[in-house]
Amino acid sequence: MPINTTKIIPRLGISALLGVGLAVSLPSQALPIDECIAPADPGGGWDFTCRSVGKLLHDLDLVEGNVQVTNMPGGVGAVAFSNVAGKRADDSNLMVATSTVGMTQIAQGRYPGDADTMRWLGMLGTDVGVILVDADSPYQTLDQLLQAIVEDPTSVVMAGSSGAGGWDHIRALMLAKAAGLPGDRIGALRWVQFDGGGPAVTQMMGGHVDAVSTDLGEIAGFIESGDVRALAVLSEEPLPEPFDELPTAVSQGYDVTGYNWRGFYTGGEVSDDDYAAMVDTLHTLYQSDEWKEVAAQNGLVPLWRGGDEFSDFVRESIDSVEAISREIGVIQ
Repeated sequence: MPINTTKIIPRLGISALLGVGLAVSLPSQALPIDECIAPADPGGGWDFTCRSVGKLLHDLDLVEGNVQVTNMPGGVGAVAFSNVAGKRADDSNLMVATSTVGMTQIAQGRYPGDADTMRWLGMLGTDVGVILVDADSPYQTLDQLLQAIVEDPTSVVMAGSSGAGGWDHIRALMLAKAAGLPGDRIGALRWVQFDGGGPAVTQMMGGHVDAVSTDLGEIAGFIESGDVRALAVLSEEPLPEPFDELPTAVSQGYDVTGYNWRGFYTGGEVSDDDYAAMVDTLHTLYQSDEWKEVAAQNGLVPLWRGGDEFSDFVRESIDSVEAISREIGVIQ
């Protein structure tokens, strides 16, 4: 049966990618948000989320001073989650980057807590999955790569920024299943985890892995430089320029999509007033022309959910990822 992720992220028309910025009414007093934790090494999607949003918060005078980015890799976000829960649960100066990848970890019981441990601020957009090979790879098409996996899943080494059972891995398994790999052989696909899509691509270019499953926003520069070849993007429709020539998996006969929304949480004991102010600040940033431009340049679909709506969405996402994980056989 075809697998997609529409329960995790709604279907989005191409017009969403081309949205025109709205007029922005800035808060009368900037908030003292002064730190964003990126739960990964520099160069990954969480790092990009913190750095791009932190810079815009400063540039638009939405915060006082600069926003420090703290890289805290480990456990695909588990180390940062534990640190905030245990030491900074009431710190309203702090936000933490998160995404569908983090929800996958929670859904599979890999974080020291559940959705209720944190307060979910908002999501500003969604990234799209991409399957990459080195520019010199013998795999010229997605069909060739998937056929090799179906014939012998141990013959291909894939990598991403999540561990076995994580979102990057699940997307690769969904494609393999759609190509005809039997369920009892899904676990044979060889998988290597790196802390970020950038490091995964670097290792692929060094000949250590055969293909990478990650997010377009993390590795767009490698595609534009010609160092890698994108075999498929996991979106329902072709992307706009400069990525309009990248083929979708859907257009190649594989009904698989894989979006990765990007957003933020803060500690579970932050006061209602501070929480509401943080949500309002992020929403103001989202409405700016500057954010729309940053999103478009990095292959993101601008998409807002904030406050209670986002909190409900997070819980629904966790439930959906858990169901997909069971269907794929990642968890029992």
